[in-house]
Amino acid sequence: MSLNVRATMPAASLVLAFALFAAAPAPAETEQPVFQDKTALLVAGPLGDIAIGAEDAPVTMIEYASMTCPHCAHFDAEILPELKKKYIDTGKVRLIFREFPLDRLAVAAAMLARCVDKEKFFPFVDVLFKNQLTWATEHPLEPLKELSKQAGLSEDSFDKCLANQEVLDGIVWVQDRAQKEFEVHSTPTFFINGREVRGAVPVAEFEQIIDAQLNG
Repeated sequence: MSLNVRATMPAASLVLAFALFAAAPAPAETEQPVFQDKTALLVAGPLGDIAIGAEDAPVTMIEYASMTCPHCAHFDAEILPELKKKYIDTGKVRLIFREFPLDRLAVAAAMLARCVDKEKFFPFVDVLFKNQLTWATEHPLEPLKELSKQAGLSEDSFDKCLANQEVLDGIVWVQDRAQKEFEVHSTPTFFINGREVRGAVPVAEFEQIIDAQLNG
């Protein structure tokens, strides 16, 4: 059995070592703040949004991420825990995670995250990022199967997930809309109450932006 992702993009081998990290963005550069319409940003895709934090939090933070993006993995490991402790767990920020896959392997990983039980979505995404170097390789199948099994997906469920056109179409819809309407072209890209932040910037910069929204 091969890892097959059906889409408008051709189903091909996931031997993508030469390309997996080529599309990863450079560190964010200093630039004038860019804002997008908050109401438009809050429109969920066909699969719905998955979020953590209070629904009535005064600040909404949307993350567009690719599972094979090293900068996204860095944000997950080093920055998100600090933001979660200070803002998300205290009801100040709601974080919405949206898929923006940079390659077919990232598409497959995003599909698997959508197929686990909803309450396991964020823990599974965390596992994928923490183990990125073990599965984002020339031979991703067995590592992805093992990680998915730990999240509750049987081998049959694993295969069916990767053949699920509805899940795939939903992920592609979110990415396409982000590109066309919000000019997202790299990962991670964040919108904090509409303000765009490109890249896994330092914790202090996130805190400065969030605090400004809370005090504004």
